[in-house]
Amino acid sequence: MRPDATKPYDLLIRNVRVVTPGAVLPAATVAVAQGVIREITPFALTGAEVVDGRDRLLMPGFIDIHSDVIENAIQPRPGGRFPVDVALHELDKQLVACGVTSIYHCLCFLNSDENPPFRSAEMTDFLIRQIHELKGGFSARTRIHARYEITNDEAFAEVERLIRGRMIHFFSLMDHTPGQGQFTDVNHFRTYYSKARGLSREHVDLIIERRLEASRRIDWAGLEHLSRVCRENAIRMASHDDDSEEKVAAVSRLGVSLSEFPVNLAAAQAARRHGMLISLGSPNVLRGGSLTGNLSGREALGAGLGDVLCSDYAPMSLLHAALQLHREGILDLPSAVRLITLNAARAVGIDHETGSIEAGKAADMVLVDDRAKVARVVRTFVAGREVFSTGN
Repeated sequence: MRPDATKPYDLLIRNVRVVTPGAVLPAATVAVAQGVIREITPFALTGAEVVDGRDRLLMPGFIDIHSDVIENAIQPRPGGRFPVDVALHELDKQLVACGVTSIYHCLCFLNSDENPPFRSAEMTDFLIRQIHELKGGFSARTRIHARYEITNDEAFAEVERLIRGRMIHFFSLMDHTPGQGQFTDVNHFRTYYSKARGLSREHVDLIIERRLEASRRIDWAGLEHLSRVCRENAIRMASHDDDSEEKVAAVSRLGVSLSEFPVNLAAAQAARRHGMLISLGSPNVLRGGSLTGNLSGREALGAGLGDVLCSDYAPMSLLHAALQLHREGILDLPSAVRLITLNAARAVGIDHETGSIEAGKAADMVLVDDRAKVARVVRTFVAGREVFSTGN
């Protein structure tokens, strides 16, 4: 039945190929009113603003649930730190230009004796509060992903206050003890930390010694308490760099529902058996491999062991990784797009409001020219408002 063409819409995006959760609809129109998708139809409609999509792809806005890029935005070079408010607003502009409409900034709670630039409890607490104060001026929906090092026994009380104060929206447990997880080879740990932080071999060896000592006195009761607080406040939990069936079983008992970047197929298979979603790095998929020689994202997806792609450190990689998976025949286009949209929304519990182009969902959408030599984001909409445009 043809819809009523006189309905008052705020925005119509016409002549687009709409990527829905299960199909690509040709020559469609998406109608938006008051920031919400009202209908997707093949018919012409009237509205206050009309965008001609020129037969480009219209995708849901990308949802990035794990991004460390905030650290580089504030301090792109050692000692070259920018004002936090300036850095965050400029980063927000970059994110929507990459099609990211919901961002979960990763902020870490590491042991204070390592003195990392942005990963102490004090700096993380400061950045969380800054983001909450400033987020009304951001274009992307901006949330906090708190990452907690399980060897840190110093910040339980502060993290609990932040959770109960609704300052944190996603929570993950991580273990960077050398000899397991991401760094099964201790020499890889030495090389990475020497390059990433410009530390001497002696300093890195001291960190290794301290982390190994801390790993022998992990406060599991404290971690269980934090996990319970997360569950009480409806905050989803993830585990970072799982490397074994035992590790997956342990975090599953804590209520973890997402395995982030499992380092091998055995861990990914264990996560699936425990009913957990699995997230992979879009840079890993786009580049064709892990920076540290761990599980290839393409291999995992080929084995059916991937649900979500996260940008990790490169927001621009989300679009290109999803399209690469489609072009190589690893996934059909709707399945590839779900990795950076609906599945990501499900992982953090916001799929009732965003993550797909469906009536009743927020009008968070990205218009993509996929026929260019290199695919590009042409326009980005958040709640029906255009927040980025190339002008053509």
